[in-house]
Amino acid sequence: MKLVLWRSALTAALGGLLFGFDTAVIAGVTGDLTRVFSLSPGLLGITVASALWGTVLGSVFGGVPGDRWGRRTALQGLAMLYVVSALGSGLAWDWWSLLAFRIIGGLAIGGSSVLGPMYIAEIAPARQRGRMVGLFQFNVVFGILVAYLSNYLLGVAAAGADEWRWKLSVSAVPAVLFFVMLFSIPRSPRWLAGKGRVEEARAVLQRIGEEDVEGELGAILAAIRQEKAEHSHQLFCRQHRLPVFLAISIGVFNQLSGINAILYYLNDIFLKGGFSKVSSDLQAVAIGLTNLCFTMLAMTVIDKIGRRTLLLIGSLGTAACLAGVAWIFSAAAHETWLIWLLVGFIAFFAFSQGAVIWVYLSEVFPTMVRARGQSLGSFSHWAMNALISAVFPLMAARWVAAPFAFFAAMMVLQFVVVYFWYPETKGVSLEDLQKKMAGASV
Repeated sequence: MKLVLWRSALTAALGGLLFGFDTAVIAGVTGDLTRVFSLSPGLLGITVASALWGTVLGSVFGGVPGDRWGRRTALQGLAMLYVVSALGSGLAWDWWSLLAFRIIGGLAIGGSSVLGPMYIAEIAPARQRGRMVGLFQFNVVFGILVAYLSNYLLGVAAAGADEWRWKLSVSAVPAVLFFVMLFSIPRSPRWLAGKGRVEEARAVLQRIGEEDVEGELGAILAAIRQEKAEHSHQLFCRQHRLPVFLAISIGVFNQLSGINAILYYLNDIFLKGGFSKVSSDLQAVAIGLTNLCFTMLAMTVIDKIGRRTLLLIGSLGTAACLAGVAWIFSAAAHETWLIWLLVGFIAFFAFSQGAVIWVYLSEVFPTMVRARGQSLGSFSHWAMNALISAVFPLMAARWVAAPFAFFAAMMVLQFVVVYFWYPETKGVSLEDLQKKMAGASV
């Protein structure tokens, strides 16, 4: 039975692999796209951010099909969007068609960032929820590593003028695999119970190896009845003010670290530091590998150390590394330290908010508003991502040190906010968390 539980979590987490691949692969083609489509720094920013416009829409509306048709069915629809985006981007005939297919991919990324962690949280036992939801983030960073490695290998293979097309289209293969594998996993028992399909929910709890099926089902039904009786299914109400604050702030701070701007423009950053194109691709692989290793480390301790402690550690570590990068570009000296400071930044990020964000968002909202709450947090994450990714090349073109100094200051601010307002959620059932969060002050 436990095998079914882990297989279901791993399958849902495959959406994270596609999420990571599709967001990071652009780093290896920014130069080619600039050349092929004659892009200015502003138009390059629009090209990179185009997928993020889709993620904003996907994160806002991803919870709607998840609530109506179920998490599993909605994920299958997103898998098909991944396929269409990958093939379409690779076959793009002009700049506008490339933007259109990247927006479609963004819809899939935004939707899967909501539904993947939500599904896993709703089937996972409380004592293992951090590690199991962490599988989604693990696959995100694994997808980033695969994208960087794919870019490097295709670059070494000298695929010619169509190199960028191969880089953008290769993710169609895992997208098809994701779609097929989703047929083998059960529906969320909490979603089934919320729809009145109690017997099906009981059968799923038995299938995934729940030790106290009746007790767990009873707790789920009691939480749903309480929500309906209190009319607490409205997301923006006094009872949910703390979860709403946590969802928005963790999504915003995740991007104010500069993580995705750095990942998207990683090759350009290394080029500004004096590295060659192939060398930049190889350094990107090192960054991706660091991301993967420290995400794995975080997954082993997130249910022991806790979410809040990891966030505090990461805030200070990322701030120090970003300040170092800003100093290197400002002083135009010690460029060889750049790779080590960026590796350090990635390590601290992966060990903290990279591993925590999707876990935390999947925990803090009650069942009846979880899809909308997860969408809210994901929306704040992707909206800030789109803004920063579009502005980054313009800021860097004027003074490359400026964005890194800004990101460092934001991580200091994050430390203060987490220290004073973020509660710890490790080891607490979703139903008990609902009681803990209700009406709490911000």
